Amino acid sequence: MRYALLAVAGLSPQVITETLFALHQQRKRIDEIHVITTRKGKELLYAQVLPTSDGKYARYMVEYGMDPPSIIFNHETIYTVLDEHGSEADDILTQEHNELLLKKCLDITYALTNREDTVVFFSIAGGRKTMSSCLMTAAQFYARPLDRIYHVMVSPEFENCREFFYPPKVSIPIELRDENGKIYYKESHHAQVHLVPVPFVSARNRILSPEGFPIDPETLMLSLIRDTVFGLTLDLDAATVEYQGKTMRMMPARLAVYAFFLMEKKRCRLAKITCSGCTQCYLGTSEVLQRRNEIAELYRSITGGRIPESTSRSGVLDLDVENFNSYKGRIRRDIEGAFGIYAAQDLALTAVGKRPDTRYGLGLDREKIKILNERSMFVQ
Repeated sequence: MRYALLAVAGLSPQVITETLFALHQQRKRIDEIHVITTRKGKELLYAQVLPTSDGKYARYMVEYGMDPPSIIFNHETIYTVLDEHGSEADDILTQEHNELLLKKCLDITYALTNREDTVVFFSIAGGRKTMSSCLMTAAQFYARPLDRIYHVMVSPEFENCREFFYPPKVSIPIELRDENGKIYYKESHHAQVHLVPVPFVSARNRILSPEGFPIDPETLMLSLIRDTVFGLTLDLDAATVEYQGKTMRMMPARLAVYAFFLMEKKRCRLAKITCSGCTQCYLGTSEVLQRRNEIAELYRSITGGRIPESTSRSGVLDLDVENFNSYKGRIRRDIEGAFGIYAAQDLALTAVGKRPDTRYGLGLDREKIKILNERSMFVQ
């Protein structure tokens, strides 16, 4: 019989070696390790855990008298969350990310639990809470009587320490920080790593196909209960921005600048299926100022020509660097206040590149942008 560890991990790759240590302390053999993570999580695993010479995994195995190659654990057993176009998710923040994560957890769990010669140990100790929840859900659907779900508890003072990956055989001082951020040192022999079994109810025998096998993840996902996914809707006549069922009114000057960038995103005609990772439509400050007349015309349209005297000689009607920087910051604050900090990562104006080549744009996919009452002078 083979024994496989399937874990989720985020920005704390320590959870993999901590879980392995805890399993070994319980005399549980592991023959292979599989990890579901994000792009950033993968990079941390590659950099800190996997290197054959000085990686934490190899160090742990050698220190405790085991041969690192005796466990299958390599780049091929680390899986990232991919969208339908193959782009890796940097983080798990949106409903779409969570659906993709759940599908990945179901896929890997389904494959491992269909191997009759393999017992699967699930670790829900790592990653965001939504990551552990998705793996727990997958385990409850497909796990068998011999499979197990575990959480790993680490002594609080060591739990968030970036340098602690497992208790060394010979105790060493570990640099820690107290609740006020003050540095202090504590011997590693004080660290406790506990394996906590999580009881679960398996639905495997209740989701059988007509042929008598558990239904596959694709079929299971058809029954997914989800909220409606909303895009962003800009209504120029009403001077409103709507997102996730919430509506925000924005001051006309800021709305004109914001609408300019939304339209720039919509006008992009690159033959790309998704905007993920693409910044071709981003503009430098000089490019924005060269097109200040477009922003001014948008402002006039939004206000219906009713322009205060104080606006006529400055601000959005004659945009300069100082005003543009001010509008960017205020637009972000508007969006954060209405839709939240996480939403602002896609909805607010973001910068790429270093000065003097910094460019600005929006990360939101162009297919998720809808503009109502757009003026004929612009092409949607």
